[in-house]
Amino acid sequence: MAKLTFVGGIHPYDGKELSKDKPITELKAGSVCVFPLSQHIGAPAKPLVQKGDTVLRGQKIAEAGSFVSACIYSSVSGTVKAIEPRRVASGDEVMSIIIENDGQNTEVEYQPLDIQNATKEDILNCVKEAGIVGMGGAGFPTHVKLSPKDPDKIEYVIANCAECEPYLTSDYRRMIEEPEKLVNGLKIMLLLFDKAQGIIAVEDNKPDCIKILKDLTRNETRISVRALQTKYPQGGERSLIFATTGRKINSSMLPADVGCIVNNVDTITAIERAVLEGVPLMERIVTVTGDAVKDPRNYKVPTGMSYTEILEAAGGFKEQPEKIICGGPMMGNAIYSTDIPVTKTSTALLAFTKDEVAASEPGPCINCGRCLEVCPGRVMPSRLADAAEHFDEETFLELNGMECCECGCCSFICPAKRPLTQQIKSMRKIQLAKRKK
Repeated sequence: MAKLTFVGGIHPYDGKELSKDKPITELKAGSVCVFPLSQHIGAPAKPLVQKGDTVLRGQKIAEAGSFVSACIYSSVSGTVKAIEPRRVASGDEVMSIIIENDGQNTEVEYQPLDIQNATKEDILNCVKEAGIVGMGGAGFPTHVKLSPKDPDKIEYVIANCAECEPYLTSDYRRMIEEPEKLVNGLKIMLLLFDKAQGIIAVEDNKPDCIKILKDLTRNETRISVRALQTKYPQGGERSLIFATTGRKINSSMLPADVGCIVNNVDTITAIERAVLEGVPLMERIVTVTGDAVKDPRNYKVPTGMSYTEILEAAGGFKEQPEKIICGGPMMGNAIYSTDIPVTKTSTALLAFTKDEVAASEPGPCINCGRCLEVCPGRVMPSRLADAAEHFDEETFLELNGMECCECGCCSFICPAKRPLTQQIKSMRKIQLAKRKK
């Protein structure tokens, strides 16, 4: 049977063997935790605490700043040391709540939702109050995504289990170790959409996950498990929707416009925990890997914990890395210091002994067309990069530059080693800023 896929894409070395077979290890937070008020798309959260306040683990320390925003909870008990700007993975300084950990982990009393008697509004409010956002990296507030204008037009609720980024294995370990949470979370989401079918979409390089999930959903009439062809960026929202439903969306559309809701593995399990256990989002699984790391593996860590502490748990560096990346190698951010906090959208910390990108000298375009062949957005990356380089905004827009999903396929495949994605991304930022004005 043909595997589900999309047009374009690439097959980079995935590096998943470094960490995929090691069970998740749970870590305790260090002496100080940093909670940025912007861990999501939308308005920053508003602090509910001030310097000197005592807080408990699971206590709300910042409330959503608007409808498109998210609450933030403390993952430790202790004392608010300061509210001040701190550096995050993007390189920006973000106003943050600094909490000194007392090491006691004194928790609030959690209130699970009575799912048997809960209304749709109860479930949505629970997800909102738990501060859940898209944990695949985008950080879009989940309660907003689950509140489309017309819920009756939603036909598919898709669990994004592709994990197509090279080296990342946190979703894989979650599916292997806690598949029930994923299935239960998807069933909770389906309670919001009476006419929808659930799809668990998994790349075919994870046959063990596919078997486990098929066994768990064998008697579920509203849930199916579908194997996707292993290809990057199979887990991109547009690519995934097309692969599983044949429906197309563009940059001016939302998945709900074609009857789809998409959430990744960690987001769905966070929904399950918030509803059935009453526990808000204050931890996540982070992959720490790369050829410079002594003991690559996946760690369940509290938000606010420093990447430096996680790296120490992994044994540190076996060789000084030339490049460190927060996130995946295709769409993550290169960082110069690990003294940054884990946030809701943190997925991985990668360390490599060689920086192959920096070692490559860009050359002139040879008009080979490879970037066009692999582009999932079906745009012309080489021409868009030319327009961006010359600040030709009119041409950039005429060539549908806003349809770029910044996946990095064009830069990866380019024989001239041109920084196509970076150039296009910079122009897209300018255009998005103008739209906001």
